[in-house]
Amino acid sequence: MPNFTNDPVASNIDGANSTAITATATGAGSLGISAKGDASGVRGEGTTWHGVVGVSRDGFGVYGSAQGSAVVGESQKWMGVYGKSSSMTGGAGVWGEAIGPGVVGKSQTWHGVYGETSSTTGGAGVWGEHKGNGNGVVGIGHGGVGVWATSEGFEAVHAESKSPATAAIAAYQLNPAGTGAAIYGESRGHGPAAFFRGDVVVTGDIKLINADCAEEFTIGVEAVEPGTVMVLGDEGALFPSAKSHDRRVAGVIAGAGDFKPGIILDKQALPGNRQPVALVGKTFCKVDAGYGSIQIGDLLTTSDTPGHAMRASDPAKAFGAVIGKALCPLQSGKGLIPILIALQ
Repeated sequence: MPNFTNDPVASNIDGANSTAITATATGAGSLGISAKGDASGVRGEGTTWHGVVGVSRDGFGVYGSAQGSAVVGESQKWMGVYGKSSSMTGGAGVWGEAIGPGVVGKSQTWHGVYGETSSTTGGAGVWGEHKGNGNGVVGIGHGGVGVWATSEGFEAVHAESKSPATAAIAAYQLNPAGTGAAIYGESRGHGPAAFFRGDVVVTGDIKLINADCAEEFTIGVEAVEPGTVMVLGDEGALFPSAKSHDRRVAGVIAGAGDFKPGIILDKQALPGNRQPVALVGKTFCKVDAGYGSIQIGDLLTTSDTPGHAMRASDPAKAFGAVIGKALCPLQSGKGLIPILIALQ
């Protein structure tokens, strides 16, 4: 039979750290206090701190068992339930285990579940692991983002897969009428929107919004204006054209007018001035109609006006020095017109 020690019981106790009721029971399976009520079995109320404190040297500090909710915590201003662990070997502040959801978080105005860590050794704010064949973390948004990731100093999303066949990241646009992309990338700095190390396989079309196909070349002079006709120099660098029917013509500096390069080849961080030169497609080009009015479809070649093209009125002289075809007319003077690059 348990041994009981009856401690003083008083209705009003004053003084710091005082206790109104104490009870001690010794023996296996004994209870210090047992109470039963038609409403609450035990009710604790604290004016400045905890209403009920449970302390155990070996088992549970507080244990609840019921057909409904075993333990309920409710607060008007702070945490409904607060769990804290000082364990350094994996003990949790709050542990939930169930046949259904182990832990459920629900909020009317903030996060349903919030995880935070101050670890400097790689601990996660929220960690999800499925030890079967399901998903480690699932995020579903009914009008917002399903999973939102942001980082101040590292990758916002990092994915690794050891699967022999599946991708580390897979994105699917499942709306048959949808026009949004499965993957969207945007860079607001100076870096690329996407970077791939390895092969890229595309089974559909590649749609480039801009116009010409350009390639970077070393330019033998300081920055040259877009639209300038360029020719090859003796050392491989390009220079603005300076004479008519020059068979060293190489292309036009890309980026003038409304046409920007659709693709730029051979972009390298090399010393000197490097600029993209339009080689194929539509681009704006400086022309001089002082050598003859230019009509749509006229072949163009280099002129004596530095960096300008002119109408190729002499096919024999223009052979090997044709830049392309005019897409707009120019009756007189100098101007910038769209042309179709076609070196020949």
